[in-house]
Amino acid sequence: MNQETCEIVTTARCQIIDIMPQILRFLAGCAPTHSGILLVNSPHTTAGLTINEKTDPHVREDILDHLSRLVPYDTNFKHLEGNSDAHIKTLLTGVSVQLPVVAGKPLLGTWQTVFFCDFDGPRKRELILTFLHK
Repeated sequence: MNQETCEIVTTARCQIIDIMPQILRFLAGCAPTHSGILLVNSPHTTAGLTINEKTDPHVREDILDHLSRLVPYDTNFKHLEGNSDAHIKTLLTGVSVQLPVVAGKPLLGTWQTVFFCDFDGPRKRELILTFLHK
């Protein structure tokens, strides 16, 4: 097993960031020829992870726009910090993804990548990358 924590810096309250560069750097350092499973985890209650379309940036905009309509920012939630919408959006995306890794490369579809979704930024965030192999 190999594990690393990496930092993600967001610049907006709601932002979706492609984290494949961080994933590839991690795998190059610990698994250049190995196969196994990569677990990517967000240890935050207001930031999640998802696998989705990487080619058209409008997809990210559409996701954020729709989530904002589905769960609008509203200070009338009971939670005192005023970020209940971010907690609910994270519930919808989830906080981890698992990827098969073959010969040191994540096995994803042609159009797929892994996105970090911050719903309560801007902030410095962490990701935990864990590679499991024989």
